Amino acid sequence: MENKFIVSLSPHVHSGDSVRKNMYGVLIALVPALIMSFVYFGLGALVVTATSVAACVFFEWAIVKFLMKKDTCTVCDGSAIITGVLLAFNLPSNLPIWIIIIGALFAIGVGKMSFGGLGNNPFNPALLGRVFLLLSFPVQMTTWPVVGQLATYADATTGATPLALVSQAFHGDTSALQQLPSVWELFIGNNGGSLGEVSAVALLLGLAYMLWKKIISWHIPVSIIATVAIFAYILHMADPTKYADGLTHIFTGGLMLGAIFMATDYATSPMTHKGMLIYGVCIGLLTVIIRVFGAYPEGMSFAILIMNAFTPLINNYCKPKRFGEVAKKK
Repeated sequence: MENKFIVSLSPHVHSGDSVRKNMYGVLIALVPALIMSFVYFGLGALVVTATSVAACVFFEWAIVKFLMKKDTCTVCDGSAIITGVLLAFNLPSNLPIWIIIIGALFAIGVGKMSFGGLGNNPFNPALLGRVFLLLSFPVQMTTWPVVGQLATYADATTGATPLALVSQAFHGDTSALQQLPSVWELFIGNNGGSLGEVSAVALLLGLAYMLWKKIISWHIPVSIIATVAIFAYILHMADPTKYADGLTHIFTGGLMLGAIFMATDYATSPMTHKGMLIYGVCIGLLTVIIRVFGAYPEGMSFAILIMNAFTPLINNYCKPKRFGEVAKKK
């Protein structure tokens, strides 16, 4: 009997992964941080998150339907929902609804769909929306409600964030670092700031889930956090009254949120592990430099967007090894 080899096109074995599956996996990982935002900010967190998600989903649907004139339902893959949640996580809980809608339009319309949609965008859409709002509405975007005002929204009492105190210390206020919350309070989230950045423990739970499900690898989050810790501790040892320590930098602001959920975006981060480590180290260095020496207390958003621009160059430099070898000439 004649044996025959059956030849078929790749892939021969399917891993079971899909864009939709990974997107909804990220949404599940965001649930702990979402719950903590409701716990600390109450009605404000609900209004901001619901508005951001609804606006992002609507604008993507409208752009695909009426401008791109496609029949495919791209909103079903979950990416627009993730953009809406991450945009909300970068906003204060008392931000006016009309500003949130403008941010969602910029994030989806300019940051994502103008480049062709999911997978084609060179920059993280939610971060572009956040930076656009920060530059356009600096007062509203830097007015932070104090945690614990569960039934308030527009009239919430505001206060200074830990990163603002870190910035004040660098600019000469020697007592600012003494006003910082304890490391434990920073870890659980008992401090002011954007919706999704206040609770480090909730974000770490999300990281553990994504690592368990192999949605992301450890290279980018760990390299960012380790770089920030080392760089911040070097500065702190040089002058403890002027520079905050590494744990303070790690647990304040959007560092954990950015390192875990935004720097790891598939479309805007390097493909190889070596490239991821280079990418993460550079983000960590830029974040501390902007936080300490820059005009803005928070540098995570700017650092990620800057390195998004360098991702093609990193991919070109850190190419994966090809199978086989070139025959040597005799």
